[in-house]
Amino acid sequence: MRRLLVASLTVWVGLTGAVLAQSQSAVVVELFTSQGCSSCPPADDYLAGIADRDDVIALALHVDYWDYIGWKDTFGSHEFTNRQHRYAQAANARSVYTPQFVVGGADHVVGNGPSEVAALIRSHMAQNSGVSVSMDRSGGTVTITAETANALPDGAVVQLVHYLPEASVKIKRGENAGRSISYHNIVTAIEQIGTWDGKAAYHADVKAGDGPLVVLVQSSGMGPILAAARLR
Repeated sequence: MRRLLVASLTVWVGLTGAVLAQSQSAVVVELFTSQGCSSCPPADDYLAGIADRDDVIALALHVDYWDYIGWKDTFGSHEFTNRQHRYAQAANARSVYTPQFVVGGADHVVGNGPSEVAALIRSHMAQNSGVSVSMDRSGGTVTITAETANALPDGAVVQLVHYLPEASVKIKRGENAGRSISYHNIVTAIEQIGTWDGKAAYHADVKAGDGPLVVLVQSSGMGPILAAARLR
């Protein structure tokens, strides 16, 4: 039987104290944004509106290439700028921009585009990658398990995403000077914890503390996200 495309979860505390993320159908939505971009707040607001949905894993990745205009993004990271560039290369795009949504690691939306993002979320929900992934946490250790009905000829990378659920920032300079903006599901780090060819189940134990986490199983070369799970 083909397994459902995995991502989000039901979280509970068991008798042993372990926290388990169970998978349900969900879609990963990445927003590349910046505190220094005047066009970004509507996209930030849209992400806030979907951040708590169980059928979506929404992630805000703050880039650093707007810092030159006078305000250094307090969440900005060159790591996230590089991730956006790798998406652009995979899509044969010549440039990067903010705001930009990437849905399911595959479809790119220029600007806010709420109706387009919503349509892509529905489209990805109807797809089935045949891959599942789950996480459970006991103390400071997170156990990640992934399975697939078929081998993965192109291979996949397994990535652990750390994020901050919400924060407000008073912006003093740049295009958004004088504004106080709330951000949601702010990515603070992405670490690749392994590669996987799908020939056998994937298993890893990772020291990850007690903060909220997302695990992504993504086709190599910044391809589609095959499965994801979340621990809030």
